[in-house]
Order: sequence, then C-alpha cells, then structure tokens
Amino acid sequence: MRTDSLIKSLFFFSFIFLFACTPKREVADMVVLGGKIYTVNAEQPVVEAVVVLGDKIKFAGSVDEARIWIGEKTQVIDLQGKIMTPGFIEGHGHIMGVGYSELNLDLMNVANYAEITERVKEAASKAQAGQWIVGRGWHQDKWDTKPGKIVKGFPTHQQLSEASPNNPVFLEHASGHLAIVNAKAMEIAGIQQISRETLKNYADDSGEVIRDEMGNPTGIFNENAMTIITQHIPENNSDTDAQALELAIQACWRNGITSFQDAGASRENIELFTKFKSEGKLGVRLYVMLTGYDRDLIYEWMNRGPEIDSQNLLTIRSIKLNCDGALGSRGAWLLEPYSDRPDFSGMATLSMDTVLKTSHVALKQGFQVCSHAIGDRANREILNRYEMAFRENPDQAKDHRFRIEHAQHIHPDDLPRFSKLGVLPAMQAIHMASDRPWAIDRLGAKRIKEGAYMWQSLLKSGSPIINGTDAPVEPLNPIPCFYASVARKTLKGEPEGGYEPEEKMTREQALQSYTLDAAFGAFEEAIKGSIQPGKLADFTIFTQDVMSIPEEQILKTEVSMTIVGGKVVFTK
Repeated sequence: MRTDSLIKSLFFFSFIFLFACTPKREVADMVVLGGKIYTVNAEQPVVEAVVVLGDKIKFAGSVDEARIWIGEKTQVIDLQGKIMTPGFIEGHGHIMGVGYSELNLDLMNVANYAEITERVKEAASKAQAGQWIVGRGWHQDKWDTKPGKIVKGFPTHQQLSEASPNNPVFLEHASGHLAIVNAKAMEIAGIQQISRETLKNYADDSGEVIRDEMGNPTGIFNENAMTIITQHIPENNSDTDAQALELAIQACWRNGITSFQDAGASRENIELFTKFKSEGKLGVRLYVMLTGYDRDLIYEWMNRGPEIDSQNLLTIRSIKLNCDGALGSRGAWLLEPYSDRPDFSGMATLSMDTVLKTSHVALKQGFQVCSHAIGDRANREILNRYEMAFRENPDQAKDHRFRIEHAQHIHPDDLPRFSKLGVLPAMQAIHMASDRPWAIDRLGAKRIKEGAYMWQSLLKSGSPIINGTDAPVEPLNPIPCFYASVARKTLKGEPEGGYEPEEKMTREQALQSYTLDAAFGAFEEAIKGSIQPGKLADFTIFTQDVMSIPEEQILKTEVSMTIVGGKVVFTK
C-alpha cells in the first residue's frame, strides 16, 4: 500500500511540475477559419486558419492548431466557405481624388455628351450664383453617340454653356489630363480678352488650348493649359478636405483596400493625413508620393529625409513626377505621331533635365522616384535619365526601386530595360479593359501588339508588376482590375479570348501584383503583402474564390469583409 501511495504521490507532483513548466499559450485576439486562405507565401500558398495577436499575424496553418489559441475573448471569424487573401494594396491612386469624386459630379459612367449637359443643367439649377460646378470622369471614346460637332476628337463647349450660362463649369477628363469648360469659365479666365495669336501660344509645349477652324477656343484645355482655368477655381477648404478623406477611407474599406499608395500628395494633403493619424482616424495605410508640382515641398523633404512610420500608417519616402499626358487626351509622349492625329506626338509635361536632377538628389537622400509615363517616348526618356543617375550614384542605387507609373506603351527595345535597371512598372490593368478598344486608333495595330499593356513580357523578363486602378480615373474596386489582368477583356467580356492573350497574367500573378509585389514597390514586403507570422494582420475577404471560379464569374465577386491591423473595418 505504501508503494502504491508513493507512486501516486510521485505521479501527482510530476504532473504539477510539468504543468508549471509548460509555457502558457497566449489567447488570440482573432482567429479566422472556415474557408480557403490564399497567403501569397510560396512556401505555404494555402492555409486553413490564421491567428492574430494585436495587429500582427501570429500563426497561419491548420484549423486544429489554430483552435488552441481560441479563448473567451477571441473574435472568431468563420469564413463560411468564402476566401481570404492578404489585404489588397492600391498600387497607384489619388486618395483625395477618390473622396472628392463622391462630393463633386461623378461623370465616370455617363453614356454621352447630352447626359453630361443634363447633369450640369441640374447642378446649375441648385447652385448658388457664381458657384463653380466641378466634375470628373467623362471619356469621349466611351460614349454611345458622338456630339454633333467635334474638333480634334473632342466636343465643343456650346451645349455645356447653354446648360449653365451663369455658373462656371470645369469638367475634368477621366484621365485627369484634360478638361472641358463652359463660356462662363473662359470669361472668368479672361480668354476672350486674349488675342487669337496670343491664345495660340498661351500654353507652352506642355499644354494645348484646342481651337476651332476660326481660331476660337473650343473649351478643351489639355495638360498644363488647364491651369489657365484652374487658377480661378476657389480652393477647397479644410472642412471639405477632411470630408473627402473620410469618404475615401470608407471607399477603401468597401473595396477591400487596406493600403493605398497615393500618387502625388500636396503639402495640405500631408498635413491632413498627419492630423487624421494623430486623431486615430487614418483607417487605411498610406504610402505617400510627394507631388512633383511643388518643388519647394520636394526640397524641404529632401533636406528632412524620408519618414518611415513605426506604426505603419503614414510613410513618406517617394516623389511623383508627371512627365507626359494620357492616350485619351493624346497627351502621351510618343516616338512617332498618333495614328489618328498625324500632326501630333503628344508632349513632355516636365523637363527631362528635372527628372535627372531629381533622381540624383533622391538617390542621395534615400527617396524613391515614381515617374508618370504613358507614351513610349516618355518611358524611354525616363529610363535613360534613371540609368544616368544610377550609373553616377552606384552605392545609393543598389536598392533604389525607382518606378514608372503606368508604363502603358513601351517600345519593344525598352521592355528588357526595366528588369535590367531594376525599375518597377506600376501598371493599372483596368486601363487595358477601358482603353484597349479605342487605343488601337491612337497607336495602330503594330504598336498596340508590340508594346501596349505588356504584362507577361515584363513579368517574364523579371520585373514584378504593381497593380492598381489609378482611382478616381477608374473605380477603386479591385475585382474588375483583377478580371482585366487575367482575361484581357473589356468588362462586357469582349473580345472572345481577350486582347493579345499572350500578355495575360495568371491568377497567381494577378493576386501577387495586388499584394506582395505592390508591397515590394513601397519597400514594405517585410511587413505586408502576404499572410505570414510577424506581418500585419491586413486581410480582404471575398464572396467567391477568384482563384478558381470560371473567368466569366469573377466580375460577380464582391468584398465581404475588410480587416486592417486585426480590426474588422467593413462587413457587407
């Protein structure tokens, strides 16, 4: 009996000792399970469950292992068969523009010019005397009917002027590189007092005032010529700016966007972002490119140095240079003239000497340069300037990650240069879906097939692609952009087989372009872009498995939930 008692006592004390020495398992703040989870981690592409502690991922793996972390206070999210991915990153957009597109006239889906004038007429009937009517989003090549009079491919102001004779109107093109205005706006800008000869040369080589056969302005102001009008539009105030940012953050959440790379922020924008962060209201992670339009702002930050946020909410280490226009406005800078306007090859909107000088200084001060280039000449000229700067600053250029924003049309000779130089193409696949049906008129079949929207060619050469929408140029929703990436069709599903199908992305490539590669484009691949322990708990949950459903069903997918830093910020 004594032996039995001794054995029992030893067993009891051994159990107590082992229990005391076993480290306590932390209780998770969140556990996600019940669906397929795509990690964008090559070593573990799909998992069953994810464990979150604080704002970081603690574990990704099996459901059985994840359940150990569940405690009384753990938020358990059952996907119920839906899929989860890393939080989607908008790789090139304009966050204040997203917000203001909800405050001003949204013309993105108008069917024709007559519909625009009706909306303007309605807005004018509600406007105060002299109040400006501002809108954005129209695109003449997408209209179902053309207006009666067209000059150089664009409508004239007469109908707009009739719709709003007393209120000035400024309607920006979807591309943001051109605008149409009414007679009242031109009167305020003093256009009628400028002689025709002076008007002809009013805008320098970086802009154009389109005129009719009599030399009269048609109301179309291209590229930098828009400033003739915009300088007279009252600036937004701090209250409307704050309202626009709040609306933009909510739009990000609705669309599964957890991080946003803002392509060109002003001094006032940065002050607002900082204020929102300090007040705990910056609910989306911002990677900010300083606007190249404000040289004083750039030099101030060059002297100050990059700001890399330890809270991973607001990082400023990049510069946005606007170097040419858009195909829609025929402002993209081409090596050869436009097929549908043989007297014109677009224009540089910034001196290439400025690109070179900025690149030199940026390398030395630890800043990334992101240059807008759509036309093949713009892409070549910028690659040339980057290469000069890299060659003259070899130590600072070892991990520069300089980017070309859009890289929409590239000469075949320049395609391999992206990988060779380490220049990242930030390309918005949705532009192909929107632009390809009419872009062939601008460039012709040969240039389209050899150098436009060359995703797979760039990927095969070793260049990661940063995807996005250029919102508000296109809707912020990533699903149409994902569809365009893998289908190369319009959103109507045309043509059968897709445009230049050899340039399609695979679904894995498309997902990576919106997550890990986009994070790489902002030096953030160590903290986001894939679902791995130690990274930020940013997730997007979709109603359908976009990685496996038939192609034609992708566009029916919706964002079901958005999680930022382990907090649910949106539920459909």
